[in-house]
Amino acid sequence: MSETVPSVEVTALAPANDPSFENVWDEIVWRGLVHVSTDEGALRELLGGDPITFYCGFDPTAASLHLGHLVQLLTVRRLQLAGHHPLGLVGGSTGLIGDPRPTAERTLNSRETVADWVGRLRSQIERYLSFDGENAARMVNNLDWTAPLSAIDFLREIGKHYRVGTMLKKDAVAARLNSDAGISYTEFSYQILQGLDFLELFRQYGCVLQTGGSDQWGNLTSGTDLIHRVEGVSVHAIGTPLITNSDGTKFGKSEGNAIWIDAELTSPFSFYQFWLSTADADVVQRLKIFTFLTREKIEEYAGLVETEPFRRAAQKRLALEVCAVVHGLEATEAVIAATEALFGQGDLRSLDAATLRSALSELPHVVAEQPVPIVQALIDTALVPSASEARRAIAQGGVSVDGEKIADDTYMVSGTLPGGVSVVRRGKKTLAGVFVA
Repeated sequence: MSETVPSVEVTALAPANDPSFENVWDEIVWRGLVHVSTDEGALRELLGGDPITFYCGFDPTAASLHLGHLVQLLTVRRLQLAGHHPLGLVGGSTGLIGDPRPTAERTLNSRETVADWVGRLRSQIERYLSFDGENAARMVNNLDWTAPLSAIDFLREIGKHYRVGTMLKKDAVAARLNSDAGISYTEFSYQILQGLDFLELFRQYGCVLQTGGSDQWGNLTSGTDLIHRVEGVSVHAIGTPLITNSDGTKFGKSEGNAIWIDAELTSPFSFYQFWLSTADADVVQRLKIFTFLTREKIEEYAGLVETEPFRRAAQKRLALEVCAVVHGLEATEAVIAATEALFGQGDLRSLDAATLRSALSELPHVVAEQPVPIVQALIDTALVPSASEARRAIAQGGVSVDGEKIADDTYMVSGTLPGGVSVVRRGKKTLAGVFVA
């Protein structure tokens, strides 16, 4: 947050596939979205032919989707833009169970909580799909066909098609069996429920393709295997890669906290800064996966990363495009304006109050009921370690409040910016906020 950020032209692209690819399969392969799949040749032919129906499922294990899910949402959108029919599935039943994690059993959430999260996730997913036209999207909930099934019917009609030996070989199941935590029969059965989803969607809508993360590959093939056994038909699955940073750390996590696409859980300002801080080694691949920029344009940015990395042009375009897709262009423009103003390239007083308060909440800050002496503000926000150091910094002309240099160490910080806040700066790059109630 202390780096000066050059201005960026706000021109986010509307979602569109790259016309330089004749087949959407070739495009998603080039973008690095296919980590594992069923027969590649058959998939290329399938996706390059007449429109098909496909689906992607999202379990309500939290109140919001995060950046890992965004890979799926954008992949589904790319396939829809190619003319195919998407089904967005929210797991009202599988969310009550939870897919096995490699390390420990999930805590079961209440039915009321899961139902609430189903509604929240559904509204998020709907923003990324088109519900108009010949290939309009459709939302489905697997609770609709799972709830009416009795345990006896489930075991007779679905369970008899599964072999325990095969189920034990699934990666997540095998990892849990080899751990101290073990695995419950509940989570062990999750793959059967997901297989049932694919079968039901095949029967209802002629669905022949499922997409999901490669860590879900065992669950994806549960459905393809079930349909083959029951219906004698070959259907397909695509597993996208798990996104990690070049240093091997899991993508989308920051000190154990997910980057959510819900603005109330991760502010647009924080979301934008996350993408802006992408490492040079990662930014080109992120442009491929998370934006609709063409191959030609991405290659231009790849060249700039090599020749002018200090300009961070690729990072700025990445942050713009992804923030605009998730939060809208208007919110993104406000975030960019706040970023530029905070780092001395814009007018702080022209910012809207909500964006400014959100931005300052990401900085060291203090909340006060009344104006705060500048010396105390510098100490409370950890910009200086002591009162003597604060007075020395002021005397040397190194302190400003709301863009104005402070020469008087008795100055009162009173929150004169929109939203009742003030920006305290020490030197050129170190900032803090003061919220005056």
